Amino acid sequence: MPRPVPIDKIRNIGFIAHIDAGKTTVTERVLFFSGRTYKMGEVHEGTTVMDWMPQERERGITIVSAATTVQWAGHFVNIIDTPGHVDFTAEVERSLRVLDGGIVIFDAVAGVEPQSETVWRQAERHRVPRICFVNKMDRVGADFHRTVEMIHQRLQAVPAVVQLPLGTEEAFRGIIDLIDRKAIVWDDPQGTEFHEEPVPPEYAEQLEEFRERLVERVAEHSEDLMVKYLEGQTITPEEIRRGLRKATVQLALFPIFCGTALRNRGIQPLLDGIVAYLPSPADVPAVTGTDPRTHQPVTRQTDDEAPFTALAFKVVSDPFAGRLVYFRVYAGQIGAGASVLNSTKGQRERLGRLLQMHANRREEMESAYAGAIVASIGLKNTTTGDTLCDPESPVVLESIYFPEPVISVSIEPKTKAEEQKVSDALAKLAEEDPTFRVKYDTETGETLISGMGELHLDVLVDRMRREFQVEARVGRPQVAYRETITQPARAQGRYVRQTGGRGQYGDVWLEVEPLEPGTGFEFVNKIVGGAIPREYISAVESGVREASETGVTSGFPMVDVRVTLVDGTYHEVDSSEIAFKIAGSLGFKEATRRARPILLEPIMKIEVTTPGQSLGDVIGDLSSRRAHILGMEGRGDIQVIQAFIPLGETFGYATTLRSLTQGRAVSSMEFHHYAPVPQQVAQAVAAQGR
Repeated sequence: MPRPVPIDKIRNIGFIAHIDAGKTTVTERVLFFSGRTYKMGEVHEGTTVMDWMPQERERGITIVSAATTVQWAGHFVNIIDTPGHVDFTAEVERSLRVLDGGIVIFDAVAGVEPQSETVWRQAERHRVPRICFVNKMDRVGADFHRTVEMIHQRLQAVPAVVQLPLGTEEAFRGIIDLIDRKAIVWDDPQGTEFHEEPVPPEYAEQLEEFRERLVERVAEHSEDLMVKYLEGQTITPEEIRRGLRKATVQLALFPIFCGTALRNRGIQPLLDGIVAYLPSPADVPAVTGTDPRTHQPVTRQTDDEAPFTALAFKVVSDPFAGRLVYFRVYAGQIGAGASVLNSTKGQRERLGRLLQMHANRREEMESAYAGAIVASIGLKNTTTGDTLCDPESPVVLESIYFPEPVISVSIEPKTKAEEQKVSDALAKLAEEDPTFRVKYDTETGETLISGMGELHLDVLVDRMRREFQVEARVGRPQVAYRETITQPARAQGRYVRQTGGRGQYGDVWLEVEPLEPGTGFEFVNKIVGGAIPREYISAVESGVREASETGVTSGFPMVDVRVTLVDGTYHEVDSSEIAFKIAGSLGFKEATRRARPILLEPIMKIEVTTPGQSLGDVIGDLSSRRAHILGMEGRGDIQVIQAFIPLGETFGYATTLRSLTQGRAVSSMEFHHYAPVPQQVAQAVAAQGR
């Protein structure tokens, strides 16, 4: 079956930006002006198409990336609108992994904001060509030229200005097209009617200055144009567009557009720029993977005749359709109902219905071709980052990188009856969101949920309540402390009870000694000459190990201790396994009390990446949290700090770090070792009890 749209007429793009830069508002205008919707949705009214979740409409922010498709100038444009809040950075990460191009939106007043830098770095990592849209040109304080300079300075990007604003702030009424030397002015508030006119005389000098700069930058990336430019020949508008497209696809230049989405100005030229400068699936390099049978590299060309190859990048539990898996087709074609191989897991799957998504609405498709972004029902075992492919030509694509969670809280059902519902809801949410983790802590008896920030966890708990009708209490997790000893000691454990008839008799001598950190717990039997019968030795060990689980200072497990059974006595009639178990427990507790027990706390290795200007504040805060700085490394304006920090001092750290650095710093942590707790902290922990 022939494909409905030529591959060079497809654009897979995403809107990325700092929170409140206007991504969703721009997307809503794109939907309206392309004819996809008949009415413009507004974020402040909670009527947007793309922000369809109740939590998004209430908070006025994007939480999950939403996909849709529009048509413009004979092209099919697949759009993903991504969140701007740092807590939902995973949505941006997985979207950029499967997109061919991006539109980075900047607030004309704020310029390059912290999260703008983060998403720009993410796009750089995925080698995604971008165009920039300077939004909110009608606001007081809007400064187009300052924003362009910030893009150049902060993002180390080479901007290619293709438009200049016609008027600023309240007087903003249109744009100046540098390539065609014309002004475009919007006539009605709805933004559907606009006209072209000559550039006003007061802008003539500025027009020529910026056009000359644009032509020079484009010529630098094309030998033919450079020759014409140096010889003083005229470079036509079409040649400029062609050269700019080539440089944009190569990530050498980043075209700059401007407008105001809320006032409906500048959207149509932006759409023209999307189809003119951003790549089609055929323009991006062929995808590479690994053959799971031979472990050799495999390259798949973007071709309908190539073996089917796709990457699952999102899983959603739809209340009406069931489990939806979004995937990007990199090569080949596939029909609804086809059998595919999940090469990541080595399992065969059957595609159910194929769906073209429009936010939370669906349109059925018969087949999907190379370059398509679609969803499917019926993939039971496929999760985010899995590769789907032709069973006869298996390949495993590189999975999707997700940052580790940075904050954890405890959660429990409000009633015993809801335990299973809470467990099921958490499992479904964890399947959807790779940065959301669920773990049962056997030591504290708590279920811990981990995520990218307090807002992230707050939204997920709210979704549990609304979507799964589960009420839960959220608390603060306890730190899993440990206890150990610092010197050898010896003690007797004696348990004697006489109750008329057969009594209880157990008598042991134990020696305890500290071991190297990380060794664990050892029990050694050195009984000789039958001082204690063999059948009672295991009972002594059982009593010792049981006692070690609750320690002697604060009730935490003992670690890095060797216990040696050296002597004892028994009674022919009264001795029993239970008596020796109790004796072992008593002897162990007495010996550890004499061995100067101390409390240990988990130490995390933390890496903080911060702008240089915030370095002092970040180090000061780390020091106040008892962190031990290991070293610092400079990467341009960015400083990377490595340190050891107690886990108990890290709660709320992600939020504090953002406030110290205006959200520009990021951190990652992993467990490293246990270390002694300072005396004052140990006393506080002991006072709290377990």
